[in-house]
Amino acid sequence: MPVIAGHQPAPNDLPRLFAAAMDALGPFPPAPRLAAGVSGGADSLALALLADGWVRPRGGSLLALIVDHGLRPEAAGEASATVALLTTRCIAAQILRLDDLSPGPGLAARARAARFDALTSACAAAGITDLLLGHHAADQAETLLIRALSGSGATGMAGMAVLREVSAGRRLRPLLGIAPGALRNFLRMAGAAWVEDPSNANPTALRARLRALRGTRAGDDFATNALLTSARVAGLARAQAETEIAAWLAAHASLRPEGFAVLPRGPWPVDALASLIRAVSGADFSAPIASVTALAARPRAATLAGARLLPAGKFGPGWLLIREAAAMAPPIPARAGVVWDRRFRLLADLPDTTFGALGTDAACRRGTLPAAILATLPALRHDGRVMGVPHLDRPTSIRPVAIRPTAPHPAAPPTFVGLALQG
Repeated sequence: MPVIAGHQPAPNDLPRLFAAAMDALGPFPPAPRLAAGVSGGADSLALALLADGWVRPRGGSLLALIVDHGLRPEAAGEASATVALLTTRCIAAQILRLDDLSPGPGLAARARAARFDALTSACAAAGITDLLLGHHAADQAETLLIRALSGSGATGMAGMAVLREVSAGRRLRPLLGIAPGALRNFLRMAGAAWVEDPSNANPTALRARLRALRGTRAGDDFATNALLTSARVAGLARAQAETEIAAWLAAHASLRPEGFAVLPRGPWPVDALASLIRAVSGADFSAPIASVTALAARPRAATLAGARLLPAGKFGPGWLLIREAAAMAPPIPARAGVVWDRRFRLLADLPDTTFGALGTDAACRRGTLPAAILATLPALRHDGRVMGVPHLDRPTSIRPVAIRPTAPHPAAPPTFVGLALQG
């Protein structure tokens, strides 16, 4: 379905438009199995009903994943009410509770990262590769405004991708061409009540302030046509650029299964370096473009956006890009499907074991890799003692998952995210 800014179809026409959007994201296997992130708000609830209406006649199924961030007293009750509503419509639903979030600096970013980690792990546990997200046309317009205000480059101004390939599968946004008002009208027609999250109107959040400004100027559709047209043009340019980046990386760089990259002497293409930083750090978004540009033009030992650049040493005359040790996530319980540090997925279920960085225990592991890299490798511990380092002890148990550009929806250039230990 082409993106139509501010498109307000009749409620009974929305299933047809949704089907067209899904067709553009295919092909899907027979009897497809889908998951959808559902908050209980209007947008994601409409997504769940539309997705169920699309997948059920095809012999498939939908799993609605409801994340309770635990940040509001009402959240648990709202999640349960959403499950009840979906259950009455024969839609399977599962609540994912986040216990580690607390108020403080960077809460929105931390909550977003934790939410996607939980959704990804739940999809992996269920054997589902396609996760649907409820972002719509107004969300896309707001994203473009935020990126423009932050000085984003041409790639960022393509906005959110309708399809993004990640280590565990795909993230699909089939509602990007539909205005939020149309989704609410669809829910009213369906007799489905949704939840209003007050945090969406929190004036301390830039997105909420932009949403309020657009609403006071000319309703939800203010500037949406121009913004989404711009995103469409930038998206075509991004697709071409990603193909060129992938070709350069394949010819000049090496991305290793241990989670680091080897680069030649500089200078390098800015977008190629930005892509590698995302891969090595596990980040969803690129580092500040000005910083990446300066480092690509004149490489030097530095840390940036969770990655560390240092001379290649035994790997040759170029440079190594490795994970920044100080930015790595803490250890987590070694349960099947968990993702540690947004870089490595564990397929085995190992009771009473943690999954985390080798860290200072690297000094006890003599291998062919520099100590700085060894410290960033995932390790398994029991009672605080290292029981295994998959990359060093069991090389045959590692399954690399590389995401590469695919037509007609290019993904990010190759990443190593999702190396998995198989028990």
